[in-house]
Amino acid sequence: MPLIKPGQTPPSDEEKRRWPRDADGLLRALDDSTPSARRCSARDMANAENDAQRALFAAALLARLRSEHEVSVREVMLTTLVRLGDIAALSGLADCLRTDDTTLRNEVIEAMREAPAETAPIILELLGDAEPSLRVFAVNILESFRHPDVEHWLIDLISHEANVNVCASAVDVLCLTGSTASRPALLALRQRFPEEPFLQFAIDLALKRTAD
Repeated sequence: MPLIKPGQTPPSDEEKRRWPRDADGLLRALDDSTPSARRCSARDMANAENDAQRALFAAALLARLRSEHEVSVREVMLTTLVRLGDIAALSGLADCLRTDDTTLRNEVIEAMREAPAETAPIILELLGDAEPSLRVFAVNILESFRHPDVEHWLIDLISHEANVNVCASAVDVLCLTGSTASRPALLALRQRFPEEPFLQFAIDLALKRTAD
């Protein structure tokens, strides 16, 4: 059954009947002029029956996402893309983080935070991306990412990361979520960046909060 968030109005029978609910009907409804029809289509696509449908729906949702201006429709599209779990869907979401559209980037970050099991592989790829801003976005996602390996990923990141802004973002998250396990990496990081006062301050705060 498609996910309906608290306070979100379920689709009416009229919306459901606007287009057939087979694959072709859902694809046509995604381009409908009525936001309710597009929202209903995106919601129903989460119930893809096989890998071929998942790939088909993921491609259609990603193609529509950047031109969709209705916030409620985008929210459902993002939720469906995450729930599809298709590698193309998740990679497409990650590519949205490269856009200059700040609103879309923030919506993608929130969607990925809500599905740690599905998005963890993409987060790991982003943490190793060549673009520092993408690594920062990945770290930001981890701030409230309910996954048992978050601290391990951040420790690994600050153990080799050369960009001070990425390190600072990682330290901020460790300050909130880290344990004593992160202290050796934090101490080593402090030695690597002795002339970055704002990073030194963040590290000292993280060390204080992760003390026994």
